[in-house]
Amino acid sequence: MTSRGGMAGSGRRPEHRGPPELFYDEAEARKYTQNCGSGLSGDYISDEGHYWIGMDISPAMLDVAVEREVEGDLVLADVGHGIPFRPGMFDGCISISAVQWLCNADKKSHSPPKRLYRFFSTLYTALARGSRAVLQLYPENSEQLELITAQAMRAGFTGGMVVDYPNSAKAKKFFLCLFVGASGTLPKGLGTECADGEEIHQAKFTNERTRFRNAKGKSVKKSRDWILEKKERRRRQGKEVRADTKYTGRKRRPRF
Repeated sequence: MTSRGGMAGSGRRPEHRGPPELFYDEAEARKYTQNCGSGLSGDYISDEGHYWIGMDISPAMLDVAVEREVEGDLVLADVGHGIPFRPGMFDGCISISAVQWLCNADKKSHSPPKRLYRFFSTLYTALARGSRAVLQLYPENSEQLELITAQAMRAGFTGGMVVDYPNSAKAKKFFLCLFVGASGTLPKGLGTECADGEEIHQAKFTNERTRFRNAKGKSVKKSRDWILEKKERRRRQGKEVRADTKYTGRKRRPRF
């Protein structure tokens, strides 16, 4: 299964902020094909003896894939509306330069946190237990990257972010590696060794909750730490939360 990855295989950094179905028109789709070949990821999957289904929101990209006579099935769909397949249907997912588009609010009805969660939650359901998903993306900033990983974790995934060539401005690439079920081992990013031979550690997350603790190692219910923990959890879920102040969690005097 691919979520755009099998269709838009070149992984170029999208500099246009408009909707992907408008950005990837026929002319842009042809550029993609000349650069790397639309359906390249799908061709590799087919060569390995697997069956795949490619999804894309751009009709022009799908038309190019049809002309290339790719072996996989093609679906015109917006992944922000969810993955429309039955539970446990796929053994894996590959996506190239697609997930960051869900962070854009191209319509008034679009909520990036909700669209991301809809995508990740339905993807989690469509994947068999023990399977993996690798999503290459181009986040615009750290806030966008945090929003994406938070919604993936909220949907039940474990895993982490792997970065190729983290010190390079041009070759740097982000890969969100996700696991369904037990957490697996993250692959080593390319170009992640320092000059002294030490490796740059990759970011990893699990679906275990992070807790603020007091001296006894536990958060007391209704305490300041307990309240801050709850607010932080809601922020990771993309919900609006009041800013923390010195009055957060302060006990009020009883009223007469």
